[in-house]
Amino acid sequence: MRFVNWTLRLVVFLALVAFAAKNTEPVTLRFYFDLAWQAPLVVLLLAFFTAGALLGLLATVGTLLRQRRELGRLRRGARKAAAAGQGAEQRAEPALPPVIDG
Repeated sequence: MRFVNWTLRLVVFLALVAFAAKNTEPVTLRFYFDLAWQAPLVVLLLAFFTAGALLGLLATVGTLLRQRRELGRLRRGARKAAAAGQGAEQRAEPALPPVIDG
C-alpha cells in the first residue's frame, strides 16, 4: 500500500510540474486604481491557490477551538462522574451472604 501511495504522489507531482512548465507565459493581473501585477501564469495560480487554502484554514480555526474546549469540558465531566461513581460503588457495595447449597 505504501508503494501505491508514493507512486500516486509521484504521478501527481510530475503532472503538476508538467502543468507549470506549460504555463510560463507572463500574464497581467489588473487591480483597482490602475494597479497591475505581471507574473507567469503558474505563479499567479499558485499564489491564489495558497491564499484560498490559508483562508479556508482560517475559517475553520474558530470551530476547531470551540470543539476542543467542549471536548475538554466533557472529559473533565466524565472524570468527575467516574470518580464519584467509583467512590459510590465502594461505599454502597454490601457484603454478600454466604451461599448455601441445598
